[in-house]
Amino acid sequence: MAENDTPQHDRTEQPSAKRLDDARLRGEVPRSRELAMTAVVIAGAIALLGGSGYFSEGFSALFEHGLTVPRAALFDTGSLQRALMTGLLDGLMILLPVATATIVAAVAGSLALGGWSFSTDALTPNFGRLNPGAGLRRMASLNGLVELLKALAKFAIVAAVGGVLLWQFGGDFLELGTLTTQAAIGRSAWLVGACLTGLAASLVIVAGADVPFQFWHHRRQLRMTKQEARDEQKETEGRPEVRSRIRSLQRAIATRRMMVDVPKADFVAMNPTHYAVALRYDAGKMKAPRVVAKGADLIAWQIRRIAEAHKVPIFEHPQFARALYYTGDIGKEISPRLYVAVAQVLTYIYQLTGKATPGAKKPAAGERKVAPKPPVLAIDPELSEPQARKAPRKGIEA
Repeated sequence: MAENDTPQHDRTEQPSAKRLDDARLRGEVPRSRELAMTAVVIAGAIALLGGSGYFSEGFSALFEHGLTVPRAALFDTGSLQRALMTGLLDGLMILLPVATATIVAAVAGSLALGGWSFSTDALTPNFGRLNPGAGLRRMASLNGLVELLKALAKFAIVAAVGGVLLWQFGGDFLELGTLTTQAAIGRSAWLVGACLTGLAASLVIVAGADVPFQFWHHRRQLRMTKQEARDEQKETEGRPEVRSRIRSLQRAIATRRMMVDVPKADFVAMNPTHYAVALRYDAGKMKAPRVVAKGADLIAWQIRRIAEAHKVPIFEHPQFARALYYTGDIGKEISPRLYVAVAQVLTYIYQLTGKATPGAKKPAAGERKVAPKPPVLAIDPELSEPQARKAPRKGIEA
């Protein structure tokens, strides 16, 4: 784990994702030696139990060949060396399945908790580790105490299980001397595998307690102080004043883009001064009218000024304008709860401007035009309040 001079009681914040990633790049990941050891013992036990016949035949042939000395070899000074090398190679080939299984288990057991992590930082010389005082502090730390307790618990459990296995299979070990060489070797492989299985079962208990502890200890060592958390947030997200400036620029860009669409609106609903919402409806392309611009206070005044400059009708109705503002989003269709009210206003605007109302009959020639009356809108009071939408904001929303 990384050395940290900050007292543990001051590191109250959980490690961030960046801190965990940085630790992984340095090669600091949770590891459990007990889990790897248990995996090795289990793999060895399975290999010995499953290949007892293979080991019996292989070692029997090895003993027979090794103990048979041809007469000509007695007069050859180099025969002993050649026989020794041949016996060693044959023995290694016989044990290759066990070695392969245990190596794979050792790697898998090491990677099971922390995953793959390669870093050259661990190879860098660190003479601070040679400090006797730091070594004594590590021995007296919580991790050192836990390692001592684990060693004692492992010794006690393995010793107890080993005693039970000796009591259970003691007679079988003594009977090996009465069997033939091939039978004794096969029986020995089975007995060793059975004993390793019992020992592995005991080590599972130790590994089961060690794995969660190592995971907890790893995250505990990487905890952060409040100041470290604030500094990291500034590094990853930028300084508050920079973020505020970026948001301000984004709002300005969104405002300019929104204002371009105001002249295309069919009408603008006003509060009359505090809120403004511009709506556009194309019966051939839209299922319902859409909000092309909206804003409050200064933005509302700018929307009104542009609408007046481009002869866009303005409909003043405080409750209606507030309902559109709180329930609508720019570029989205209006709320279904306002369909009737918007349809009434659109009909009034079309009649006022002389624009043909979708689906309406054209007036007959010579028919006298009557000035339209403003519609009487029935707006649900709940729609005119800020709680009509989540987290409402005054001003531009883009």
